[in-house]
Amino acid sequence: MSEPQLSIRSAKAKELARALARRTGMPMNRLVEEALERFDGALRAGAHAHPIDAVWDLAAEGRHGVTPGTTSVHDDLYDDHGLPK
Repeated sequence: MSEPQLSIRSAKAKELARALARRTGMPMNRLVEEALERFDGALRAGAHAHPIDAVWDLAAEGRHGVTPGTTSVHDDLYDDHGLPK
């Protein structure tokens, strides 16, 4: 029984795999497996989280010291037309 095939139609991916195979002496299929394993590990570790996630984490940390129910509404500073009193 033969191995299942993975077909990726990307000239860039093919050239990268060939170049790495030449440099390392590893077969292309093993290089792809190792790259996917490393990428999976990095994702699981959160290394590729979106940059905005750090902002949301900081915002959540900042809310710990705020009294529950506190809002940023400042209606007492403005008149009925939204202009400063």
